[in-house]
Amino acid sequence: MNPSYFIGWSLFRLLYRFYFRWRVFHPERVPLTGPVILASNHSSFLDPPLVGAGLKRDINYLARESLFRFPGIGALLRSWNSVPVDRDGGGGASGLRAILDRLLAGGAIVLFPEGTRSRDGKLQPARSGIGLTVIKSTALVVPVRVFGTYEAFGRHVKFPLPRRVVVKYGQPMRFETLRAEAKNCSRARLKEIYQQVADEIMAEIAKLEPCEDKATFP
Repeated sequence: MNPSYFIGWSLFRLLYRFYFRWRVFHPERVPLTGPVILASNHSSFLDPPLVGAGLKRDINYLARESLFRFPGIGALLRSWNSVPVDRDGGGGASGLRAILDRLLAGGAIVLFPEGTRSRDGKLQPARSGIGLTVIKSTALVVPVRVFGTYEAFGRHVKFPLPRRVVVKYGQPMRFETLRAEAKNCSRARLKEIYQQVADEIMAEIAKLEPCEDKATFP
């Protein structure tokens, strides 16, 4: 971790521990090195740093491209390994290329299969975009589920409330078979594969529940 990232990471860990009374389950399931896609549900602005703060490796994040136009904010986001994407245009080819470059360099990145924050705190259907990223990369995929962030700072909450938040990391997923098929299949089948991968990831996220395991206190 670079110094700026380490400071931010440490401050978020303190915030989640003392204000949100966080619980973390199975961070050991995430490899400490090598390319990893952390695929999480999304209910709040609290989710990206929560997923990253539970891990003792630096993580890459997506951030709206327009934020990088402000010199101070842009420099801070870059020091926190943020990837600029055009959110209005769905990220586009340049956003995908930037994500794949981070993975190719052995980095880990947080992606949200649902595409945007849930409006009611419930899991939403997965979009095919994450499937495309998975197929184009060689990264492991670790499903992640966060709990409590909608109640703490969902769309309906103006200021973060001191509600308990939880993050649980699932078992790594591998998609070698579908990646191999994608190299030679038709365009129609390729689109099906992208959605199939997205749906399989979302199904694994849905299976994650926090109550049956012992929590870790990082």
